[in-house]
Amino acid sequence: MTSMGKTRRMMSVGLIGAALALTLAAPARAGETPTAAAGWQLTPTGTDARFRGLAPVDRRTAWAAGSKGTVLRTTDGGRSWRNVSPAGAGDLEFRDVEAFDARRAVVLAIGEGEASRVLRTEDGGATWTESFRNTDARAFYDCMTFFDHRHGLAMSDPVDGKYRILSTRDGGRSWEVLPSAGMPDALPGEAGFAASGQCLVSAGPRDVWLATGGGATARVLHSADRGLTWTATETPIPAGDPARGVFGLAFRDRAHGIAVGGDYRKDQPSPQAGAVSADGGRSWLASATPPPAYRSGVAWLPHSRTAALAVGPTGTDLTTDGGRTWRTVDTGSYDTVDCTPDGSCWASGEKGRIARLTNHD
Repeated sequence: MTSMGKTRRMMSVGLIGAALALTLAAPARAGETPTAAAGWQLTPTGTDARFRGLAPVDRRTAWAAGSKGTVLRTTDGGRSWRNVSPAGAGDLEFRDVEAFDARRAVVLAIGEGEASRVLRTEDGGATWTESFRNTDARAFYDCMTFFDHRHGLAMSDPVDGKYRILSTRDGGRSWEVLPSAGMPDALPGEAGFAASGQCLVSAGPRDVWLATGGGATARVLHSADRGLTWTATETPIPAGDPARGVFGLAFRDRAHGIAVGGDYRKDQPSPQAGAVSADGGRSWLASATPPPAYRSGVAWLPHSRTAALAVGPTGTDLTTDGGRTWRTVDTGSYDTVDCTPDGSCWASGEKGRIARLTNHD
């Protein structure tokens, strides 16, 4: 085994150990994991914004985007956060952020018509440039994803019966609407959920997946050519209601994926909130032991083939068998979760909550 392979294996084992240690930590007040044990450690953000957009770059650098036009950035592992919100953005609802490094990031604001916008910074958030503003009252953008530092996509709820896809080839500086000829028809009532920035995700240089709900069935759409042509597959996650469907996706490669969701209403059960795919989303199998409640975000642990975390307003769940079975390991509220190649995992959600998965640091 090469030294790099050994390093990656050590990071993987360490992260899995940290995640598993959550199951051993004694319950804390209001669902918090004790800081002395491995688990989620909240970081001081100084805001009550709800952060559904999260983009960690590495163990030290992360971006978060949320309500009231709020964007935060840390470069010291979450010990401190700098408010780098775009000027005059207080009325915008940021639901997704994609970051390339400590200086370059792209944020997506959601909403009908001109409320849907994309802004970009190249100086760590000191200044922002609006690179897209939706002028079609029928469109409502939900999520975005990047294949690399230049190529990315954003998706809107159906317009004229089909999901609308935006494409950029210059890192988010400019955008164009892709032709809809290769997009399957949307189901009646079907849409995406702007709950975690994970209704549109990518893996590798060309593969991208789109999560849906609200229609008769919850589907995942897949494109292998950066959004030009798509195929749709039903999942076992319940739909049939505007509040139900697939809310978050994660693919560790172009074959192996996890879908989470359910019913986001607090008074409604989510009996089948997880599913897995081993063929790039061409088929989905219900989790044998799914998360016990609605989950909006999911992420594979770095360099692991079997371990992943899912989060939602009622807790965090861990799988160590690729999404087939899940166990609740924390009861704190989070909307989204993401991990970095160098071995860190982050989560964010309501009331300014941003946390890191940590052993003892």
